[in-house]
Amino acid sequence: MTRLIFLGAPGVGKGTQAKALSLSHNIPHISTGDILRTAVEQETQLGVKAQSYMDRGELVPDQLLYDLVHERLKQPDAVGNGWFLDGFPRTVPQAEFLDKLVAEINQPYSRVVNITVPDEVLVQRLLLRGRKDDNETVIRNRLRVYYEQTAPLVDYYRAQNKLVEVDGDKTETEVRDQLVNFV
Repeated sequence: MTRLIFLGAPGVGKGTQAKALSLSHNIPHISTGDILRTAVEQETQLGVKAQSYMDRGELVPDQLLYDLVHERLKQPDAVGNGWFLDGFPRTVPQAEFLDKLVAEINQPYSRVVNITVPDEVLVQRLLLRGRKDDNETVIRNRLRVYYEQTAPLVDYYRAQNKLVEVDGDKTETEVRDQLVNFV
């Protein structure tokens, strides 16, 4: 059963690729970003809290994400078909939480895919995306936060021999062709 974690800076195409693979392989795409954006749009209590962090380009607090991920991984489609996890973990403590969780619920993951793209390409991609929270100041702050808090995951997973690197500065199809090898 395929269970993959997608890593990479904002704008590398984690969500795009995970969604495409989800459709072609009938494996759930679990995106904490999508879950959070829906909560914000619906103005749930979690969404209102999350919005203030997202507007500043900061990470949503761990406990909010832990609860979301734990509940989602227990749903029947994730239990039965595997999953592509996108947007979580973002810090080493979150990765440690996830490792304990997947052991507890007997859902070990196969690989961690790190998609890489040069920063200037990312800034342009994110500006073109046109989301409310995507202006250049916020984007550059999100990249700074990524390098400070999320980039250490590369070493964390490399030390576990679970990391694979994929060049994301290619067409969507070329990136997907690289990723299919891990599904």
